[in-house]
Amino acid sequence: MGAKERSTEAISRDDARFCAPAPPLLVILPGDPPEPCPELLTQAEAIRYLRLDVDGPERPDLTLRRYRELGMLRAVRVGRRIRYRRVDLDEFLAKKSREAPDSA
Repeated sequence: MGAKERSTEAISRDDARFCAPAPPLLVILPGDPPEPCPELLTQAEAIRYLRLDVDGPERPDLTLRRYRELGMLRAVRVGRRIRYRRVDLDEFLAKKSREAPDSA
């Protein structure tokens, strides 16, 4: 094996190290006790994640349903249950943050 082949092989191995996916961040659901947040959340977990249970609407379950029906929030049906992808909840929050007037 020549020097050129060895240097190319070393670069390829180093490139693979930089291309490796980053480990997922650990997201914690608020509450007592705090819990790791799954990628697919139940209605109760989505309510906690969006903090609708703290100084929020009287019926946060109906609020989630309204967001779904208006097309503001996507949900996934798994069997008979409705689940919310954490990515969709994050996108929803980002969109709501962009829509909110500046509080300056």
